[in-house]
Amino acid sequence: MEDAPVDRTAFDTPPLSIRPWPRRWLALLGLMMIIGGALLASAIQTSGGTVMKDIRFRGADGTVMSALLYVPAGASAAAPAPGILAVHGYINSRETQDGFAIEFARRGYVVLALDQTGHGYSGGKAFSNGFGGPDGLTYLRSLPFVNKDQIGLEGHSMGGWTVLAAAAAMPDAYRAIVLEGSSTGKPYAMEGSPTWPRNLGLVYSRFDEFSQLMWDAGRADAVGRSAKLQRVFGTTAPVVTGRLYGSIGAGTARMLMQPSTTHPGDHASTVAIGDATAWFARTLAGGHPRPAGDQIWYWKEIGTGIGLVGFVPLVLGIFDLLLGLPWFATMRREAVAAVPRRDRRWWRMAALTAGLPALTFFPVFIAIFLLVPATAILPQMVTTQVAVWALVGAGITRWIDRRGAAVRSATPHPGWWRSILLALAATLIAYGLLAAVQALFLTDLRFWIVAVKPPSPRQWLIALVYVAPITLAFLATARVLAGSLTVSGDRAVARYGTAMLALSGGFIVLLGAIYGVFFATGTLITAFDPLSTVIAIQFVPVLAAAAAVMTFAWSRTGSHRPGALLAGMLITLYVVAGTATQG
Repeated sequence: MEDAPVDRTAFDTPPLSIRPWPRRWLALLGLMMIIGGALLASAIQTSGGTVMKDIRFRGADGTVMSALLYVPAGASAAAPAPGILAVHGYINSRETQDGFAIEFARRGYVVLALDQTGHGYSGGKAFSNGFGGPDGLTYLRSLPFVNKDQIGLEGHSMGGWTVLAAAAAMPDAYRAIVLEGSSTGKPYAMEGSPTWPRNLGLVYSRFDEFSQLMWDAGRADAVGRSAKLQRVFGTTAPVVTGRLYGSIGAGTARMLMQPSTTHPGDHASTVAIGDATAWFARTLAGGHPRPAGDQIWYWKEIGTGIGLVGFVPLVLGIFDLLLGLPWFATMRREAVAAVPRRDRRWWRMAALTAGLPALTFFPVFIAIFLLVPATAILPQMVTTQVAVWALVGAGITRWIDRRGAAVRSATPHPGWWRSILLALAATLIAYGLLAAVQALFLTDLRFWIVAVKPPSPRQWLIALVYVAPITLAFLATARVLAGSLTVSGDRAVARYGTAMLALSGGFIVLLGAIYGVFFATGTLITAFDPLSTVIAIQFVPVLAAAAAVMTFAWSRTGSHRPGALLAGMLITLYVVAGTATQG
């Protein structure tokens, strides 16, 4: 419900004094950060003479599979090296395993970092064809420079089920396995026993969010008392961390290792990665042994993290450069703040804008998971959840925001087609540059589990399904930010900080409460949905970045439309390229 148009002079809010950063330098800064970060990442990935290749191969049923291949110096048909199949978890991609892959390659192992089916650049549907595991192991064994008698399997979370599917399909094709935050048995793997899988190293963190799902353990730090785990280890007593069970020579070795991190934290833990390298050093022959603590992978993470941060100024600089073109120049207007000061109503609206998305997150995600299965029309479960959640939160906030409606009614806006074309052009140019960087340096832009990567052709088509609802949600959200939360006289720090906290502040509080209790007591209060708990972590930086984009565009155009359209397109591509395709 909206109020009638009001006289804008009643708010006594003069245009903001904006001193635009020179357009060419903002885009150049972003590009320099991306290229500089990619150069650092590439140097680390190829440390010691490792050669990286972006490969495609066909699985047994013709599905095109994607992987990064790491070939260490010295590996050849005349001197084959041990090999490792490394696989990411659900709604991730091959680059998520970079920390493990880099350290394995530095130790002389050929590494095939696989995209599961329905993930990254692999075809098929998620969960199909043994998650792609048997096809990945078959391909790794086909390489002439791989010692087929010395092959290891390593997988994180659902990637563990992927390599277990390979082990089940080809029981004599590997020598040892590392499960990172994963398990044998239900829901998606063959039941484990004291003799299967062969030479099992289990890295299961003390604060893993999925302990109930994986090992029927209420708390991750008590997983050693799990009857399911004890059956795999061949004991009726609690499994002792760090103790060797069984025999490596007989293929029955087992060891539980528990670093103090979380489920996604395995990817950013020198202890978790060191545990994996140490297990293969004990169970595989060949390679170049190094101490478990001898690691450099985190420099690659720093490099791609710099590039990830640089993507934001790159997009904003491109947007500003396009505004300098004659056809878009008419869209430049002075931005007018919504209110003269922060009063009680302003604080209520800010609290609602920040709190409502966090409060609706779990109910909407669970409801969509239970009620809306993935189909050919809505092929990505997580993207459907994000789209519906964004619409629900933005719609409720927009309906309550009456003062903002009054302000917006008096605000001139650029035409829709001009705004759409500006946002689309900025998005396509930014992603074109990103694709060029990936082709040159074989890396996406990421820090930990937050990653921007060029979509595949299939994902570009999927994005067309979701871009309208996600962008509609951002249009409603941007109207609230511009029409209710902008304050006259605010400097840039306050203006951007307000918008970023308004979108991400609720998740900061929510996650702080969840993980504060988790780390203090070992109890995950959202154990009813651990997957969404982990997904929520990404919302803090992603929503903050979206707020910065919308605020920047508003300050240049005086309208919420161009920034909302740009944010909607960018977030759609971010989600679609980074999740699983089930339909």
